Amino acid sequence: MNERGLTAAEVAARVAKGQTNAVDNRPSRSVRDIFIGNIFTRFNALLFILTVVVIVVDTSILNAMFGFVMVVNAAIGIFQELHAKALLDRLAILNAPKARVVRDGVESEIDVKDVVLGDILHLKFGDQVVADGKVIFTNGLELDESMLTGESDSVAKGLNQNALSGSVVVAGDGYIRVYAVGANAYSNKITKQVKAFKRVDSELIRSTNKLLRYISWMLVIVGPIVLIGQLRLDSDNWQAAIVHAVAAIVGMIPEGLVLLTSMAFMLAVIKLVRDNVLVQQLPAVEVLARVDTILLDKTGTLTEGNIRFEAIIEIDHRRKDEIYQVLSTIAHRSVSPTNDALREATKGIHPAVVEAEVPFNSARKWSSVTINHKHWILGAPEILFTEKSGKLYEQSRDNANQGKRVLVLMETDEQPVASKLPKSRKPMALVIMREKVRSDAAETLAYFREQGVGIKIISGDSPLTVAAVARQVGVEVDQPFDARELPKSDNDLIAIVDKYNVFGRVQPEQKRRIAKILQAQGHVVAMTGDGVNDALALKDADLGIAMQSGATATKAVAELVLLDDKFSHLPSVLGEGRRVIANIERVANLFVLKNVYSLVLSLSVTLMGMQYPYQPGQMTVMSTLAIGIPAFILALAPNNRRYTPGFLKRVLEFSVPVGIIAAVAMLTNYYIVTELGVGIVAAGTATSIILMVISMWALIHLAYPLNVWKIALIANMFSIFLLVLMIPGVSSRFRFSIDESTLPIVLVVGAIAVFLCEVSWRIIPKLIPKLRFLLPLKR
Repeated sequence: MNERGLTAAEVAARVAKGQTNAVDNRPSRSVRDIFIGNIFTRFNALLFILTVVVIVVDTSILNAMFGFVMVVNAAIGIFQELHAKALLDRLAILNAPKARVVRDGVESEIDVKDVVLGDILHLKFGDQVVADGKVIFTNGLELDESMLTGESDSVAKGLNQNALSGSVVVAGDGYIRVYAVGANAYSNKITKQVKAFKRVDSELIRSTNKLLRYISWMLVIVGPIVLIGQLRLDSDNWQAAIVHAVAAIVGMIPEGLVLLTSMAFMLAVIKLVRDNVLVQQLPAVEVLARVDTILLDKTGTLTEGNIRFEAIIEIDHRRKDEIYQVLSTIAHRSVSPTNDALREATKGIHPAVVEAEVPFNSARKWSSVTINHKHWILGAPEILFTEKSGKLYEQSRDNANQGKRVLVLMETDEQPVASKLPKSRKPMALVIMREKVRSDAAETLAYFREQGVGIKIISGDSPLTVAAVARQVGVEVDQPFDARELPKSDNDLIAIVDKYNVFGRVQPEQKRRIAKILQAQGHVVAMTGDGVNDALALKDADLGIAMQSGATATKAVAELVLLDDKFSHLPSVLGEGRRVIANIERVANLFVLKNVYSLVLSLSVTLMGMQYPYQPGQMTVMSTLAIGIPAFILALAPNNRRYTPGFLKRVLEFSVPVGIIAAVAMLTNYYIVTELGVGIVAAGTATSIILMVISMWALIHLAYPLNVWKIALIANMFSIFLLVLMIPGVSSRFRFSIDESTLPIVLVVGAIAVFLCEVSWRIIPKLIPKLRFLLPLKR
């Protein structure tokens, strides 16, 4: 190699232009941004203002307890994002500490960041390529590009061929001239794309945020109306009027739902960590419950990433020793999973002196060596067999159909050259190997099929190899598809993705494209992988699942990491996701029910010129006993209900009619007892009993199917409420006072309200589909 490389002046000029291998490693989101993003939200701002108002105008700290929710919810969000940020900031595809560079005719070692555009790098065995370059000299240079392309075999590099950053030298040595550095290098492009923080798309969180958005806009209108109405009623005691107005506004905010959703996710995450599943974003446990298509990489995901030797079948047993020495020699020429298995099979046999060779190349799929003036070729049977018949050929087909990796060793009289195969080739032996399939893969995939989850296997390996492994894990394969033939048109690609479930020779960008096509068709897509070539698809999928043994990039961008590489944990993750989403739907009904009756009641008393019946302390007691404690316990209960879309629709179908009935019942009761001359505190207490009765009815229905502990929960909540009303010191602290004259009215109004709630619960869900042409509800 006669190149002298760049001069010192040329290096300085490139450094001045910023053409270096230094990469901007600033975090995608600063700590300051994370704190601001979680603290200064519409939800927190509203609760903060209301908390400050109550503290300023009222001496009872109990009336300001709702502000605690704001603090806890912000803390959970901050913790989650700081954890994700720490993982992303550690992301580094390149881990080579030094690079060998030729400058002014002298070779020296420099920091990776100091490599500049146009530099000449010397690559030796074991080196990681730190910048993209063209090969200008090769001495049997072979690169392992599996972390970039997914192909498990090494690739021989000839003159003017690309050597991409992130690949590793596994044989020979060579020199490359750098044509892309820093952010423009291949591996850093991937790093940049996967490094940005991406929130999991959670239907629960999305629906909750939608509710909060609607409620916030309503409060902008309703809040001032309620406040002005209360001040007009009690202008002499404006502090009490403000406290009543705050109680009405707080009742319209589902603050507990946001907190409970985060806590349910957090507890599920803690449980899954005990099962060796790391959840890097809280909502990921819910997303798996919604997944209907899972994309699987083969190497390192379905298989353990290594190849096991199984057998050598010789045609001429008299030449067994010679055949084994040839195989040992080929095995020691380069490093790859295939050659690792061959070295194990020929352990103790010394390799011979090689007179000439053609290294393996994934395009030609064979290699050759010349030993003692004899020429030998080892490669894929479909490439090397000249006649598609004979005993050895049939044996190769039979083994391939069993999912085994088959190589054929042939002898030839001609000197092999890289550009073409010799015409005369005599088969001498078959080498049978098997990729070790993960023991839990077949059972786990069978579980997903039973659950209606579609399975597609996409890999950089040969379509036939991928198909064989797919069959081993129970996936039906009519015909695998070679991704090199994928059309550029998305419309044509849709038809192919629908038809085929096994793809080979898939490039990283194609994996990403397949995921996006499925998502565009309305599918919720999970992607599993272990290599850098999987990182982009993992990031764009609705849920990324990585193996602990995989690349740093894939583990950093995945939402789930299987810490012991066991597929068998995924059903338990699915179970946790189902439990969370089904239970949160239960408790969401309670919170939205509260929002509806608070809104209707607030507007009604304001328009009728009446004082709001509750104070914040009273609302805290009822919210805690009718919603808070039951919701928390129900959110943690076992629940295997299968996920069905339409979370928000079902919640509104239950909560809106029942909430309106509850508000009308409370308003009716409140109006009647105040007309009888009962004081505001006693009237509020009577109305609280009505609310508690309706809440217990709702709790009974939402807790179905009932069992002993659920019945005990409901009975205990109502019993505690009665104790709060009857114990003098406690009732006065929470502003409760029972007037016995109101009890008959409470009994009658409460009974009518429960009857109407029961009727609405049975009729409304059946009525809505018939009225959909009038009021379409988006599922």
